[in-house]
Amino acid sequence: MRLASQGQQRMVLQLSSQGPTHDEIDFEFLGNLSGDPYILHTNVFGQGKGNREQQFYLWFDPTADFHTYSLLWNPQRIIFSVDGTPIREFKNSESIGVPFPKNQPMRIYSSLWNADDWATRGGLVKTDWTHAPFTASYRNFNANACVWSSGASSCTSQSPSSTSDNNAWLSQEMDSTSQERMKWVQKNYMIYNYCTDTKRFPQGLPPECANANQS
Repeated sequence: MRLASQGQQRMVLQLSSQGPTHDEIDFEFLGNLSGDPYILHTNVFGQGKGNREQQFYLWFDPTADFHTYSLLWNPQRIIFSVDGTPIREFKNSESIGVPFPKNQPMRIYSSLWNADDWATRGGLVKTDWTHAPFTASYRNFNANACVWSSGASSCTSQSPSSTSDNNAWLSQEMDSTSQERMKWVQKNYMIYNYCTDTKRFPQGLPPECANANQS
């Protein structure tokens, strides 16, 4: 994907189900002032509850060329990656009561939203419509996923140990090299992590943060 214009818009790539208890996985670019770095915003919703944001600057200008933004989503984890480099891992913490998106089928959406009520400097900067039209371009889209049909998933009968090479993602995890690359990104480019925001959660950080389960 390549962003092709500037302005106070919100570019959204997401997986989402429907309804008040929907699941959702967000990959978003927030609007900016010309010359300011772009913010890559990520979030995970489970059973209608989000508030699990992590934000990053990028180590390149996303408007200058195409880059690959990818999601690995399986029953154990969600991994956000940019050009093959993992930037975030959200692990399944259902064992401590944290909803994890794995029981609802989701569709892929892409959109440009006017989010100047919150996305750019907390809503201080409003959309400059003189920059319109706001556009994004895509190429080489690829997806490998379970298909939901007639109330059942095509992967229901498959266990991770019996998956074919084509469905190896169902049990995929990061190796030590990928973990080190993610740590490098988070050390140098992460600008917000909900798991360290004690002011936002005065009654205590979300349970998945307490055991450092979320990178």
